[in-house]
Amino acid sequence: MQGMGRAASAALAVLVVLGLAGCGAGEEPAAFGREGVRTEIRTVVDDAGMPESKLPGPGEETGTASPATERERVVARAAACSAGWQYVGPPVEGARGKYEKALTGLAGAGWKESGERFEEPIGENDGTMVQVVLKKEGWTLYAGHTPSRALGADMISFTATEDACMKQFTEQEIALLSGDGADGADGGSGQ
Repeated sequence: MQGMGRAASAALAVLVVLGLAGCGAGEEPAAFGREGVRTEIRTVVDDAGMPESKLPGPGEETGTASPATERERVVARAAACSAGWQYVGPPVEGARGKYEKALTGLAGAGWKESGERFEEPIGENDGTMVQVVLKKEGWTLYAGHTPSRALGADMISFTATEDACMKQFTEQEIALLSGDGADGADGGSGQ
């Protein structure tokens, strides 16, 4: 099960970095739907002083062409289960502090940390990558910050996925999302 969690986390990283959008929302719980999650994340990010992002958030429409490969179709379905905010751009002054302030804001809004905080040094002088998983009302939020001085960039993301929606994916589809299902990456069946 831990491998499945890592694959799901890797799949979400694909969504965040590529900025692909969903193709419509599925059913949302009345109490805490996708728009509520998106608004909550954006409010916390703004309050923390994060930079303006020019990227679409996970699950937002981008106007891109229809998915052509099996992997693209699975990515689009996964994006439809998501809401969030992401920034990939020039280094942000005090980025880690702003990231931590956003986490504090999420905790104040009822998001509870789930599992361990993941921190790993990257590069010689790049700092430390951090990922935290939070849960609230049937949603799982993956919050991450990766500084890269070598690339001259910060990558900051707050991506929430609706648990019931993500449970519709098979292990094969999760592997395809994470890049482990290479057979289906070119549009093949992946079987």
